[in-house]
Amino acid sequence: MAIERPPEGVRASNIVRVEGQVSRTERAFNLGHRSKTVWFTGLSGSGKSTLAFAVERALIDDGVAAYVLDGDNIRFGLNADLGFSPEDRTENIRRIGEVCRLFSDAGVVVLTAFISPYRADRQRVRDLHADGDFVEVFVDTPLEVCEQRDVKGLYKKARAGEIPDFSGISAPYEPPENPDIRVDTAQELDDCVRQIVNALDLAR
Repeated sequence: MAIERPPEGVRASNIVRVEGQVSRTERAFNLGHRSKTVWFTGLSGSGKSTLAFAVERALIDDGVAAYVLDGDNIRFGLNADLGFSPEDRTENIRRIGEVCRLFSDAGVVVLTAFISPYRADRQRVRDLHADGDFVEVFVDTPLEVCEQRDVKGLYKKARAGEIPDFSGISAPYEPPENPDIRVDTAQELDDCVRQIVNALDLAR
């Protein structure tokens, strides 16, 4: 059997990937559904977290093992050492992508709520997954609507120059060109949740 060497960029040496005795197919059979990474992207205030948690609730109620990784929550722990520079944003998404791959391998439907402003970063996460295992959901809420909501007061601070590198204001946001699912949050929340759940195709 060929030994998989550490990929380029890995600093550690003398490491070999270890394979367990339980396959993803067995996990899917045991849990009764396939695993997926469902990646919500959109501007701050677009409704990513609200939607991701509502989808999680619907999946759990339907007997699906699901878990949300939220952008703010992750920065309290795993990525507490990262800021919002372009380099830190890229590293933030790289780490989350690797965590998502682990969740997916464990048989869980993992839902993420990150601005993830750069297309290249989102593509890099998709490339970590097998075909069909990564679902990009574009929460397509216009900037002016996000600003009107501004429940955290972030846009006001960004407009005043108090928050540098703020996506959509002082830093770029690159919307998906061909998302797997596009959601208009002008719809009722339940309609958005139903649209996503129906599109996931979790049958094992």
